[in-house]
Amino acid sequence: MNAARLKSGQALAGLLAALAVEFADELVDGTKSAAMPLIRHDLSLSYVQVGLLAAVPLLLGSLLELPVGVLSGTGRRRRRVILAGGVVFVGAVLGVALAHSFLVLLAALVVFFPASGAFVSLTQSALLDADPPRRAQLMARWTLAGSAGDVAGPLLVAAVLAAGGSWRLAFALVGAAGAVSWLAVAAASRTSEGTEESEGAENSWPGLRAALRISVRSGAFRWLTLLEVSDLLLDVFSAFLALYLVAVVHVSPAVAALGVAVRLGAGLAGDVLLIAVLERFSALAVLRVSVLSTCLLFPAFLLVPGLWLKLAALAAVSVATAPWYPVLKAELFASLPGRSGLAVSLASASDLVGGLGPLAVGLLAEHFGLAWALASLAAVPLALLLGLGRRRGGGGLD
Repeated sequence: MNAARLKSGQALAGLLAALAVEFADELVDGTKSAAMPLIRHDLSLSYVQVGLLAAVPLLLGSLLELPVGVLSGTGRRRRRVILAGGVVFVGAVLGVALAHSFLVLLAALVVFFPASGAFVSLTQSALLDADPPRRAQLMARWTLAGSAGDVAGPLLVAAVLAAGGSWRLAFALVGAAGAVSWLAVAAASRTSEGTEESEGAENSWPGLRAALRISVRSGAFRWLTLLEVSDLLLDVFSAFLALYLVAVVHVSPAVAALGVAVRLGAGLAGDVLLIAVLERFSALAVLRVSVLSTCLLFPAFLLVPGLWLKLAALAAVSVATAPWYPVLKAELFASLPGRSGLAVSLASASDLVGGLGPLAVGLLAEHFGLAWALASLAAVPLALLLGLGRRRGGGGLD
């Protein structure tokens, strides 16, 4: 009884620590998005430099992050990499707060990406390894924590500015939140020391050719592809939403900001609902229903007249797509049992390709208009249906 209670307490501590890490990571992103106009003014950045701040860290940082997953192993070695990544994570955020030039800010953001890979992505893999049968349920909680952090970022910036502070203070507070999450992970790591050592040999780097062979045989590439396709109607759609509302729906920037708030708030509600739904229904069944409903809801968002009907459809789309990322990510890890490090590195590699999504939508908007560019995203749920309609690839490794 006492042993079972101790194990349950350790699992809860590990879960809360992991969720704190994801909250801190998305808090950085939400704070950066809200503070970017202030950063641009304070550092006298050109629009080209703002673009470089978005593109260079993503590309260069993702390249630096690639080997992190496969070289981290598991057990004690993975925990050391996570803790080391957390130190760099906090340092990079504080570096942003202290940056007084474009180059220093760029360097801090570039360093942040591989640090996030070590601290956040490996924490995620450790969380999913801890309870493989409940990967989808754990990913639902992980996504909820991230959504909460994403919403909290702009609120933090607004609160700091209202109190007379600056964007630098906001990032310093985010760094403090990162440090708290690091302490939580360090404490949880001490209580679980030695529980994962038996996985170390299987989770070691198998070599490039063997890794590719394993990835193809397991069906991991299928889930990676579906993840990147789904992102077109998740992060990419969100990135163009305010522009769409201003340029196509012809609302004011303030009303467009309300639309973004509806998107974030409804997505957060969808994440909460998903946790309860996954306790009762199969994750893949929930995913299929959500994709089918989005086939109808997203075109409705594009076609309905009137602002309030459009915002209602937007909220429905945001709730309906809530299962996409957590379920697909859980399936990616499920396709590579005992190879979570490989799953992390494959996800980092696919992010490089996924970075072309915003560029593709931007090119379509430039040549055909933003309305047609977003209309092309109606093909996303159809593509997901085709991908999900196939028999699950591999089902695991021998």
